[in-house]
Amino acid sequence: MTIRRIIPNTITSMNLLSGSIGVICALGGRPDMAFILMIAAAVFDFADGLAARLLKVVSPLGKELDSLSDMVSFGLLPAVMLCAMMFGFRGIRWYAFIPLFLALMSALRLAKFNTDERQSDNFIGLPTPSSAMIAGSLAYFVYRCPDSILAKVAATSFAVPIIAVVLGLLLVSEIPMFGMKIKHGSHLLDAKRIVFLAAAVVILVLTLVLGEDWSLAVLGIFVFYILENCILVPVTR
Repeated sequence: MTIRRIIPNTITSMNLLSGSIGVICALGGRPDMAFILMIAAAVFDFADGLAARLLKVVSPLGKELDSLSDMVSFGLLPAVMLCAMMFGFRGIRWYAFIPLFLALMSALRLAKFNTDERQSDNFIGLPTPSSAMIAGSLAYFVYRCPDSILAKVAATSFAVPIIAVVLGLLLVSEIPMFGMKIKHGSHLLDAKRIVFLAAAVVILVLTLVLGEDWSLAVLGIFVFYILENCILVPVTR
């Protein structure tokens, strides 16, 4: 086996390692570190596919390893972060485990993705990294800004479970959602993506101008991604 063939799988393994350490951080009461590690996992997730295509070493093993890594980093980790946030607010109550529904639906989403030939350039249902970024940025923001209105809403017994269930259902939905990964022959800058990128810039600028924590921009960007795909895109099709 040449070094060229090892590189993409090594990058994928870093995704898995980041997610695994993130779970430990979340359980240890450090959602801030857990979210940083989730972002690192997302960078590795983007880089492994790009490396595989550039080096022309795409393999079935790499595909399966990628799904296993994504399950930990973007399925288990965000679910644990939401559960840990519930534990901090409400103690260990039965409804504090509802966010684990997100982990279950993430596993189903990834299994469907591997067997669905319709999802080569775009997605059917919410991608697991997008779902994870919403859950992770929410947990990070609440940790960093405990006196904010959003933190007070998250502290209720119903807000986080509802968010987890909605995200879980979106993961396995049949809603078409555009992808942002660069692939050979794909139309990266079509109208949908241009609108999303423009909105992302506006949200980021507003967050900076208002002096809010940067995680709020991440949350807003990925919430807009869902809204655009659920509302704006079907109207323009």
